[in-house]
Amino acid sequence: MRKVIFRPTPPPPPARFACRADLRKLGVKFEERAPLFNHDAGCSVPNPIAVSALSQTVKIGPEAVMNCALTDELAHFIKDTASPAAEKTFGSPIASIRQASAYVCRDRHGTSKISEHAFGNAVDIAEFVLKDGTAIEVKDYRDDDPKRTAFLNEVRKAACGPFRTVLGPGADADHSLHFHFDLEPRKSKSAFCQ
Repeated sequence: MRKVIFRPTPPPPPARFACRADLRKLGVKFEERAPLFNHDAGCSVPNPIAVSALSQTVKIGPEAVMNCALTDELAHFIKDTASPAAEKTFGSPIASIRQASAYVCRDRHGTSKISEHAFGNAVDIAEFVLKDGTAIEVKDYRDDDPKRTAFLNEVRKAACGPFRTVLGPGADADHSLHFHFDLEPRKSKSAFCQ
């Protein structure tokens, strides 16, 4: 029988509403979803949202089901860090993100520990598309284009801190094609980044 992991109870309505108010202020486009629970597997997202845009100018596709805290952190990170890095490096801001995985009820690959994806608390980013149409795939992390490599390095390094876990190409085979960002609660104050 699977050991069920219980997460902290969802925030009381005022905190939940404050998070959604911040998303609206950022221009995040989202819809409320019914709670997601799989008690046998230990997966739960009490207050999920389906996100189709991280701002008025940055879309995310396919639609990503996440918790509000992760959505808020991701929207701020793209607005304040990743998009300015793209504009500095390529002369064009980020217009869309292709996500490879958001909510999925599953274990971490190769372990019996449940994934942060199972709590709507993780997102995998496979590609950034700039306003000028330039596509930057994470799988091209170490290609021969120094601008792409510099941009992806900058995004990956800057994500370590706002996100509690940052994984990508070189960390392991499971993360060779995307960046994994999550907000896993840890006793340690430091983030885990590879």
